[in-house]
Amino acid sequence: MTQSLQKVFTFDEFLQFLATQPENIRYELHDGDIVKIPQPLGTHEQRIMFLARMLLLKIVELQLPYDISSKNVLVKPEYKQSGYYPDILLLNISNLKNEPLWEQASTVSQPDSIPLVIEVVSTNWRDDYHKKFADYEEMGIQEYWIVDYAALGSKELIGDPKQPTITIYSLSDEGEYRGQKFRGNESLTSPTFPDLNLTAEQIFSASY
Repeated sequence: MTQSLQKVFTFDEFLQFLATQPENIRYELHDGDIVKIPQPLGTHEQRIMFLARMLLLKIVELQLPYDISSKNVLVKPEYKQSGYYPDILLLNISNLKNEPLWEQASTVSQPDSIPLVIEVVSTNWRDDYHKKFADYEEMGIQEYWIVDYAALGSKELIGDPKQPTITIYSLSDEGEYRGQKFRGNESLTSPTFPDLNLTAEQIFSASY
C-alpha cells in the first residue's frame, strides 16, 4: 500500500518537497496527496530493464526521434495536482522544447512529448489500472502498457483464473483507450512499434 502524507499539496509544493528528500526514496503526487512508492522487488526491476533495452534497440534500429527515461521524468496531468514517475517513459525529444517545466523540473505534460508510457505492476496495482489509466487517457497519451507479470490485478481486469497479462491500450479517435491483452507466447501488437517481435512470456521471464 502507498503511504499518504496528511496535507494537500500543489504541484509546485511537491517539487519543493522532492528537493528535500533522499534520492533513493520515491514519491508521487496523487491529486494533492504525496504518496511514498513501495521499494520495488528485483524481479520488478528486471522486467523494466529488459523492456527498456528492447525498446531502445528498436528506437536505434528505426532511427526514431525518441529516447527512454526510466523513473527519472515526471508526467504531470494538465489541470491536476498530480505527478507520476512511470516505470518506462518514451519521450519524443523533438517536442521537449515546448514543455514549460522540462528545463527546471524534468517534467512533461503534453501528449506530443509522450508516445508511450509503461507501468510494471506491483502491490499498488490499482493506481496503474485505475488512476493512472484515467489520467494518461485524459492527457491523450497514445499508448499505455500495463505489465502485470505477477498477476496482481483483479479477475475482472486480467481474467479468471488470474494469469500474467500485458494489456496494451491505444487511444481511439474518440479519445478513449481500447485495450488488448497478451499472455504466454502471444506476440505483442504495439502501434508505436508495429514490428517489435516480442512475446509476453519473454517480458515475464526477462529472457534475452
